[in-house]
Order: sequence, then C-alpha cells, then structure tokens
Amino acid sequence: MTLFGLHWIDSLILIAYVIAILFIGKAHSGGVKGESDFFLGGRSLGKWFQFFLSFGNMTDPGQATTTASSVYRQGAGGAWLALITLFLTPYYWFTNVWFRRVRLTTMADLFEDRFGRRFLATLYAITTILMAIVGIAGGNVVALKTLQPLMTKPTSAYTVTEQQMVADYQEFAALRHEHLAHPTTPTTPRYELLKGYYDRGELQPYVSYLNPVVFYIVSSLLVATFVMLGGLKASAVVDAVQAVLVITISLVLIPFGLAKIGGVSGLHAKLPAAMFNVFGGDHASEYTWYSIGALLLVQFVGIVGSQASMTIAGSAKNEYAARIGAVTGGFSKRFVTIAWCFCGLIAVALFGPNLSDPDQTWGLLTQALLPVGLIGVMIVGILGGKLALLGAGSVVLSGLVVKNLYEPVFPGRTEKHYMLVARLTVPLILALGIGVALYLHSVIALLKFAIVLLVIWGVPITLMFLWRRLTELAVRVQVVATLIFVAVIPWGVPALPMLARSAELTAMTRERVITFEAKASAADVAQGRATHEGEHITKTQRIEPVSLYFEDGVVHVNPKDLNSPKTGIGLFRVEVYLLKLLGVDVAGFGPAGLLTTRYVVDAAFPILILVVVSLLTLPTDPARVARFYVRLKTPVAPTLEQDALDVEQGYANPTHLDHMKLFPHSNWEFTKWNRMDALGFFGCCAFVGVILLFFKGILALGG
Repeated sequence: MTLFGLHWIDSLILIAYVIAILFIGKAHSGGVKGESDFFLGGRSLGKWFQFFLSFGNMTDPGQATTTASSVYRQGAGGAWLALITLFLTPYYWFTNVWFRRVRLTTMADLFEDRFGRRFLATLYAITTILMAIVGIAGGNVVALKTLQPLMTKPTSAYTVTEQQMVADYQEFAALRHEHLAHPTTPTTPRYELLKGYYDRGELQPYVSYLNPVVFYIVSSLLVATFVMLGGLKASAVVDAVQAVLVITISLVLIPFGLAKIGGVSGLHAKLPAAMFNVFGGDHASEYTWYSIGALLLVQFVGIVGSQASMTIAGSAKNEYAARIGAVTGGFSKRFVTIAWCFCGLIAVALFGPNLSDPDQTWGLLTQALLPVGLIGVMIVGILGGKLALLGAGSVVLSGLVVKNLYEPVFPGRTEKHYMLVARLTVPLILALGIGVALYLHSVIALLKFAIVLLVIWGVPITLMFLWRRLTELAVRVQVVATLIFVAVIPWGVPALPMLARSAELTAMTRERVITFEAKASAADVAQGRATHEGEHITKTQRIEPVSLYFEDGVVHVNPKDLNSPKTGIGLFRVEVYLLKLLGVDVAGFGPAGLLTTRYVVDAAFPILILVVVSLLTLPTDPARVARFYVRLKTPVAPTLEQDALDVEQGYANPTHLDHMKLFPHSNWEFTKWNRMDALGFFGCCAFVGVILLFFKGILALGG
C-alpha cells in the first residue's frame, strides 16, 4: 500500500517524526518565562547544546542536496561551496568569544552599542530579515527538490502532457550525450530547442505528487508551532535529534551506491580522473586553486555577518562552551561534507551527466538505492533539517523584529506583550519565505548568492571588533552601496525585460574545443580509444558557452521559437560586467574565472569604502568606544551577577586592559594570545590539515 508514492512504512516513520517534533515544542514551553529564555535559552547552554546548535546551523541536510548537486556538475571540486569554511574553523575560536563578551541579544544591538545611534541597528534588522527570508526560501526549495523524486506518480497515472515532458527529457539526454561525445559536430535545431526547455527546468524524467505550495505551507506550520511553544531551547533539542539524523542520512547512501556500481574501483572506472580532483575538475570546472582562494576570501570577510553568530555564542553559559561548540560543530560538518561529495560522485556513475535538474540528485539517489524504511528515515532527515534550520532561524529573526524594530517604536510594554509579538512574528516570517520560494529555481545559484550577501554586514562587523577608527557614517555608506551592488542590481536587471533581453547583456562566453593529455579510463578502452587503462592518450572536450552575466543562463523568450529574442535568467553578475566596461575580455573567461571575478570584487568593494570613508569622517565618541573595547577584553564570569560586576569595574577604568593590545597606542584592537588562545588556534589548524589529507585519501581509494 502506498500514500502519494510512499510505502506505508515510510509514511508511518514520517508521521511519528512530526508527532515527536510537536512533543519537543510542548515539553519546553514551560521553560520559556521571558525574552532571554525565548531568544537566548537563558544564556545557560553548555558545550553540548552549543555543539548541536552550531552543527545544526552549519549542517542542515539541505547542504547535502546542494553539495551533491554541485559535485554532480563539477566533480569533487564542487564540494568547496560547503567545504570552504573548513579553513575558517580556527577563526571561530576567537569570533565566538567576541560575540559572547559583547553581552548583547541581537547583532543589531551591536551597532547601537558601538556607535550610539539607532539607524544602523534598524537598517541591520530590516536588511537581515529580508536576506534571511531568502535563506528560508532556499531551505524550502532544497527540501522540495530532494523529496519530489521520492513521491512520484506511476507512469500509468501520467497525463498526456506529462507523458510528452518525460519523452522530451529522454530525447534530450540522448542528444546531449551525442553532442558532447562529438565535440566538432555542429548542434542541431532539435537539440537547441530541447536545451531551452532543459535550461528553464521544464524537462523532468518523472512526475511528482509533491505540490510545492502544499509542502511549503504544511512544513512551515509545523516549524511555527514548535518554535512558538519552545523558543531557542526547543530548537536546540531538535538540532540534537537532527545531528544524529544528518550523520545517518549522509552515510547511508554510500554503501548501497558502491554495491550497485562495483565498489570504489567501479566508481573510478566509470568516472574520468578529473572528477576526483579536489582543486578543480575538468576544464569546464568552476573550482580551481584561484577560484577556491576567492571563495575563501569572501567567506573570511563575511562569515560573522549572520545574526546566528550572536544568537548561538550569546546563548553559551561561558566562553569555553561557545568556543568548543563552534569548532567541534564546524569540524563535524566537514566530515559529513566529504560524505556528501562521495554521494555526488556516485550519482554521476549511476545516472550519467544529463540529469534534467541536478538539484534533485540526492532525492534520485534515495529513490534508486534505499529500501523501504530507510527511505522514510531519509525523508525525516531532510524534512527535519528544514525544520531545525527554519526553527533556529525564525527565533533569530523574531528577536530582531521585537528588539530592534517593534520595541523602539512601542516602548514600555510588558514582557508578556513583547513575547506575544515575538511568537506571532515566527509564522509571518515563514510565510514570506514561502512566497520567495515560489520564485526561486536553482539552489546552487541561491547558495552562491547567500555567500555574497554576508559581506554586506560581515565586513563592517569584522572591522568593528578590530579597528577603533571605524565610523558610523562609513558603515552607512558601505552598507547601502554594497546592498545595491550585490543585491539590488543582480535581482533588478533580470526583472527588467529591456535589460534582460539586451544583446550586450545576453552575451555568452566563446565555445571552445580543447585537447589535452589524460590517462585512459575503462570507458576509453571499451570505446577503442586506448588499449589498456592508464595509457596516456589525447582527449578532446567541448566546453559549451555559458552566460557571461546571468547566473542561470540565457534562454529564448519563446522556447518553441529559436528565432525569438533571448533573455537572461537568474541573478545578474554585475562584477563581471564591471570588468567588461573596464576593457577586460571577459568572453574568454572560463567558469572559474567568472566565479573568481565575482568573489574578489565583492570582498574588496566594501573594505575599500569602509577604510576610505572612515578616514575622511570624524571618529566616534572615544568614551563610548573605550567602553565597548574594555567589555570585549573582559572575560565572562562564572555567574551572571559576577559578570555584571566585572563589566562595571571595567567601565570605571576603561584603559586598564590596554596592556593586552598587540599594537599599543594604535587604533588596532588585536590582542595578545594567552595559552588557551594559542593551543586552540594551532590545534584547529592541525585538524584542518588532517581533514584535507582524509579528503584526498578517500578520493584516492580504488583509483
């Protein structure tokens, strides 16, 4: 017996999970006495809860989908979208101490506390809420695309239109295989026609029962219910459950997949060696050493911009719990990321390179490999990841709404009143996330966009902790300029047909046919191109044109008419267009060059504005700045009462800790390390090396 394509056992597992989530919310509702309990768990969460919150915040199963999808497209190098923050883990050893020591509730409070003016706090709250809604929408899309292949209609239930769509997909897959296998053969009109449908996401190899609107509404209502009941602590418990599920679903596909393709040796036999290259795949890959470096740069300057940084670290009962939770959660994520990468490689071996929607890689693997029962576990793992991510995220956002938007306008109300507003904010935010989700398509493009968005606030927050000379006006100018540059223009250009259909903006990179030396694979031997595996042969590869300026490509306005105008879809790459205006031949760039351009420009742009404008404007009130930095240097005491006393003593003599500065009598606030700082940092660095060696070793198995 099946229910919407699911076996009754899998359906029962799903129902049991939903009941458990509601029970967790109800069980923790009695512990929510006020705003501190709801938003920060009473600042009482120890290292285990910190681990689960950090791991859950960094490792939602949606990233399994996006990583497997990226690896399916790019090879092992595609894992860097999720793995790049490995190099930032030693940085977390310090940043979580910063956020715990400022002793604030929201990131927006940080701006008001540092500069003494409310404008930036309000602007941060508004823009972060809008950006986070995009993130919530992304969680919806990822979960939908993963679960859709698991709830498919039988072919006997297809309509005539659905039958034609599936037939067109199968024809396109065959034509594309032929097109790539013969690089010098011209493309056919039929291939171009079907490719237009493919690029729009309108070809699928199956039809799903899962309706996007119904799925988004039902799952969001579930999130709203348990968060409104239990607040952050309920989210932490859900994250703890989810940590076990994430590890399970990250590993369970691998043995079934390897058994089906002949083990790791079979995996290497079915895939070209370039697919196992950590630093870039084939010549069409986005991930080379320089594009990975650019990705690391933009992550480094932007990673602290998330409100979750303040919420998670601020909820810790002490600095040690904040530190340990961050780095252990971070390193645990890297191991499951390697498992996701392996699943992406297995998908290429199983399905070939022509899936209509690579974002559905994870769901298709589940459908093809797992037996009844384990499919149910996978569903609750993916759905639970969405619930955990949206649960903690909605608590964070409700804090911004209440503390930085509502309370300043309606001051003096009771705490009960503000708690009611916080709870009502949760379903409103989730509803807005549904609306945006219905507009989004590519989860990979969304992930790249989310990385860029972090620089808007991440850069000024980083400098706020490190540089006394930073001014409020500089942050205002930088935030508005960067917001326009990385968000408004990229979203606005595709929405204006006059620009989206412009011949200049719909330009493509030049198609190239390249030859290169490589070792022969089993497939090469089978096709007569070599006498034995490992033989050095010359290969030819067609690198198809890609859109220069639009993230999701360029398609015909009327997909049935190849003579109709072309239009760009997806986000506009303003950074690449800027280089073109400066005379750079961007049409000769490969995918890695386009990615590098985007991230380097996006990292440098806000830093330049902040430094220049700060030096040209009057400094912030020295007394206020001194209070901020003495608090930042004052360790968190074992009790809240002692901590408040220590801070007051620091305010009375704000220069008494200046001997800790690495550069005395300067505006730079780098501090000398103590024994724990040094041991933690270098220990984290060593473990980064261990994980990289482990990653390389895993990819080499069977090769």
